[in-house]
Amino acid sequence: MRPDLFQSPDYYLLDELLSDEHKMVRDAARAWVKKEVSPIIEDFAQRAEFPKQIVKGLGEIGGFGPYIPVEYGGAGLDQISYGLIMQEIERGDSGVRSTSSVQSSLVMYPIWKYGNEEQRMKYLPKLATGEFIGCFGLTEPDFGSNPGGMVTNFKDMGDHYLLNGAKMWISNAPFADIAVVWAKNEEGRIHGLIVERGMEGFSTPETHNKWSLRASATGELIFDNVKVPKENLLPNKSGLGAPLGCLDSARYGIAWGAIGAAMDCYDTALRYSKERIQFDKPIGATQLQQKKLAEMITEITKAQLLTWRLGVLRNEGKATTAQISMAKRNNVDMALTIARDARQMLGGMGITGEYSIMRHMMNLESVVTYEGTHDIHLLITGMDVTGFPAFK
Repeated sequence: MRPDLFQSPDYYLLDELLSDEHKMVRDAARAWVKKEVSPIIEDFAQRAEFPKQIVKGLGEIGGFGPYIPVEYGGAGLDQISYGLIMQEIERGDSGVRSTSSVQSSLVMYPIWKYGNEEQRMKYLPKLATGEFIGCFGLTEPDFGSNPGGMVTNFKDMGDHYLLNGAKMWISNAPFADIAVVWAKNEEGRIHGLIVERGMEGFSTPETHNKWSLRASATGELIFDNVKVPKENLLPNKSGLGAPLGCLDSARYGIAWGAIGAAMDCYDTALRYSKERIQFDKPIGATQLQQKKLAEMITEITKAQLLTWRLGVLRNEGKATTAQISMAKRNNVDMALTIARDARQMLGGMGITGEYSIMRHMMNLESVVTYEGTHDIHLLITGMDVTGFPAFK
C-alpha cells in the first residue's frame, strides 16, 4: 500500500467560506480516513468485503447522523459539516461513504423526522455510535426509478402488522440490525416500518459478484409474513414523499461525496504527472496532460461552489429537491469523467490496486445509478424548468 499523500485542492480559496468548526470537522474526518481507511481499503475491495472494524471510528468522526440533535446522540452539526464529512469519507472509498450516508440520511433521518419520541430515543443514540447499523428498503426487483409501483405490503392484523415482499440493492443489508422499510398498507398508502433483525420471516441474503462498491455490503431484504409491532410504524409522515424526503438528504451527501472521489483521482494524477518521465521530461510538462489536469481542477472547483451554495440553502431550509438533483447528477458525472481521465494519465498503472483511481471509477458506476440515475435527475431538472413531467 502506497502512503496516503493526499492534498486537497482549493483553487478558489473556498476554505475562506468555511467556519472554524467546518474546517475542524473536515480535518478530523480527513485524518481518520488517512489513518484507518486508506491503508486497508484496497485489500478489502479486492476481497469484496466490508471492513467492519471501521464502524466505531465512523461514529466517532460524526459519520452517522452528524446533523441529528445532540439529545438523540447526534453531533448537532449543520448541513455543510455533514457534506464535508461525506466528502472526506468518499475520498477514501464510495462504499464506506455509502454505509455512512445510508445510516445518516436513510435510517436516522426518517426516524428523527417521521418517528415519535419513543422511536427516536430507542434507536437514534445506538445508530449514532454504530452500535446499531441500519439499512433502507425502498428499491424492489421490478421497481427502481418508479418506487411508487412497489408491491411490498403490510396488513393490519389487530395487534401487529403482517409484512410481505422483497427489496434489493440494499446497502448494509447483510449485517444491518434494523431496516427502515417502505411498504403499502391495504389502501395502497406508503408507510415506513422499522423491521428488526431476528423477526421471524425476515432475511437479508448478500449480493455477490459486484464489480463496483466491492468494499460495501449489499443485499436483499426478504419479508415472508413478518410480524411487525404496531409501535414500529413511523407515524408522522406517509406517502411517497416520505422516502423521497430521505433521498433528498442522501443525494445531498452524495453531491459532496463525489467531490472527494474526484479530488483523490485528481491529486493522484497530478502527483504522478510530476514523477513519471517520458521522452526525457515529466508527462506533466506536456500539453495533453496539462489539458486534462486543468479541466479536472476547473470541474472540481465548480462542483465545490455548487455544493457549498447548496449547503447554505439547506441550512436555511430553502434547498429544493430539484436543486439537490442537479448537484447529485453534475458532481457524480464530473467525478466519473475525472476518474477516467486520471486513469488514462497513469497508463497501465492506472488499472492496478497500487493506486486508487480504478477503484473510484468502478465505485462511481454505482453512485451514478443509485438514489436517482443520471438520466432521471436530468428529467427532474427538465420538469422543474418547464413544468412538464417527461418520465413516461
